[in-house]
Amino acid sequence: MTGNIQKRGKHSWRLKFDIGKDATGKRVFEFVTVTGKRAEAEAELAKRLTALNSGAYVENSKISVRDFFDKWITTYAEGNVSAKTLEGYKSIIEHHFKPAFGSLPLQKLSPLQIQTHYASVLKEGGRKDGRKGALNPRTVLHQHRLLSEAMEMAVRWQLLVRNPCDAVTPPNVVTKEVEAIDEDATAWLIIAAAGTRLYLPILMTTCGGLRRGEVLAATWSNLDRERSILHITRAISEPKKNVILFKEPKSKRTRKIAIPTLLMEALLAHRKEQEKTREALGAAFQNNDLICCAPDGSIWKPSAFTSSYCALLKRRKLTGPNFHALRHSHASQMLADGVDLKTVSVRLGHSKASFTLTQYCHMLPGQDGEAARRVDTVLRKALEKAQPTKVM
Repeated sequence: MTGNIQKRGKHSWRLKFDIGKDATGKRVFEFVTVTGKRAEAEAELAKRLTALNSGAYVENSKISVRDFFDKWITTYAEGNVSAKTLEGYKSIIEHHFKPAFGSLPLQKLSPLQIQTHYASVLKEGGRKDGRKGALNPRTVLHQHRLLSEAMEMAVRWQLLVRNPCDAVTPPNVVTKEVEAIDEDATAWLIIAAAGTRLYLPILMTTCGGLRRGEVLAATWSNLDRERSILHITRAISEPKKNVILFKEPKSKRTRKIAIPTLLMEALLAHRKEQEKTREALGAAFQNNDLICCAPDGSIWKPSAFTSSYCALLKRRKLTGPNFHALRHSHASQMLADGVDLKTVSVRLGHSKASFTLTQYCHMLPGQDGEAARRVDTVLRKALEKAQPTKVM
């Protein structure tokens, strides 16, 4: 590859270099203006020619950050993330990224500008979405992950040489311990829900570790009564108001969980009551085969479900836990009873046992004390063996 330098002004130079041929076989030249001394222009030309020769060169592009994100959403995100995640991405991009640096050329977006954005939104009055207050560090960390993922795609699309987020330090976030309740508190909550529509969903989560969306999407055809197994094949998502979608479970894989007798008895009793309701309503009953549904058989919206759960806690004068914490409680109770980590991970539908370990390692009973006892035993034996023989 070749190039040359032409003087344009007192301290301005134009670089011209051959970047290869286009689809028609015509030679393509790129022009870049450099301000400064000739030595700086020569260094810039040498750098670009080296990149060209090594295959790492990225052509100058006038695409803005705003236009890039529009393309990223339609070309990548819409086909690779869930509807709820997509809505979250769009909200962050429209309310934070575009106001902050949407008008900048993508190739001009620097680590310093990104770092400055994070610092500003973490301060009172620095938000880009027009709301009062500052952003939570966890929210900014979520923004950083999204921006880093998008910029990495820009590198793959050969719009950027490197990902600017690689040189940015996201805010530190203190990880909260998993909220959980013990067996006594769980029993009290189950009793408090008896006789309500929430009794069975609460039991399905405290006995099976199901997520809210999995509870509301479970069907009678998923239940193997003979083997007492429930197949988890899908979940309900509500990405925005009045939009209900069925999707794969969070881990992108189906699973089956053994049903304890307590839950199976409740399921069979609920089935009988549901049949009575279906016969009473006749054609007005929506036969969706759903286990947990609205009284007329229609889908129980996740938002409405959460409102009902919160109302139950308020009526019973309980301060918590939230519904998702019941799933964590199921996990912590299994670990406390000595169930192995792999079984707990599979039952919860985690993609990797390592994630389960990260979430619940502090709940493994007696592990640290057992480790100390083992070290003590091993070292004592080694020390006794190493002691010199006493002379009689």
